[in-house]
Amino acid sequence: MGRIAYVNGQFVPHGQAVVHIEDRGYQLADAIYEVWALFDGKLGDPEGHFVRLQRSLSELSIPMPMSRAALTLVLKEAVRRNRVTEGLLYLQVSRGVAPRQHAFPDAPIRPAVIMTVSRVNRAADEARAAKGIKVVTAPENRWSRADIKTVGLLPNSMAKQKAKEAGAMEAWYVDDLGFVTEGASSNAWIVDGEGRLRTRDTNANILRGVTRHTLLDIIAREGMPVDERPFTPAEAIGAQEAFITGAGTLVLPVVAVDGKTVGAGSPGPVATKLRRLYIEQARATAI
Repeated sequence: MGRIAYVNGQFVPHGQAVVHIEDRGYQLADAIYEVWALFDGKLGDPEGHFVRLQRSLSELSIPMPMSRAALTLVLKEAVRRNRVTEGLLYLQVSRGVAPRQHAFPDAPIRPAVIMTVSRVNRAADEARAAKGIKVVTAPENRWSRADIKTVGLLPNSMAKQKAKEAGAMEAWYVDDLGFVTEGASSNAWIVDGEGRLRTRDTNANILRGVTRHTLLDIIAREGMPVDERPFTPAEAIGAQEAFITGAGTLVLPVVAVDGKTVGAGSPGPVATKLRRLYIEQARATAI
């Protein structure tokens, strides 16, 4: 059985899934998205993703396309039809279809909704986590509302390409003051020389990472010291450990920044422990 996509109220074969040429998400990036990690066929971190979805829509004045209860049913049906247990679910909501003009349409239009589901190889993910990944840095060049999860991801795509060409997996943005903001598709963390966890606070121009939020709860429960304060690439290189968080990466150790080794050059005990604790909680609370 092939992949199944959801497009504006219908489940269709993935290869036949299409959107209108004047969908504002396609022409103007007038759309938002969310990505759920799937554990045992269930949606991970459900509350955090629904809250962020509603916030992103509100910030762009796009109405919720359906009630949360109805959306939950459709999300679960998409997972069921694709027979995926471990994977990712992508949801995109655009303002809808209207004749192309920059300003919002005068008359209300129906939001356009698409969903796709893909498998992930958890064994391969664990092997990657056991080895650690490399990151590179890139100048912060995104718009000033990176807190909204929009589909306007060209700067992120270019940063990811820079990382790929350098043999790295992720790129960390660095602002005009020389501090790391976040990754192209993740939040950035270090364990500093004093053993304190550091990550940038969400009052800065960064996305309110759902995995990040859940991990902060776990950190508080474990009684681990944390400081929501920015760090420089040099501080990351000189740190005991570094790692990234996101729905696609979960908690993933970083062993090199811009070709320079972090800590011992291998995943450290803090990131390794937090990855295990996060996955345990995510599986236990998935719906």
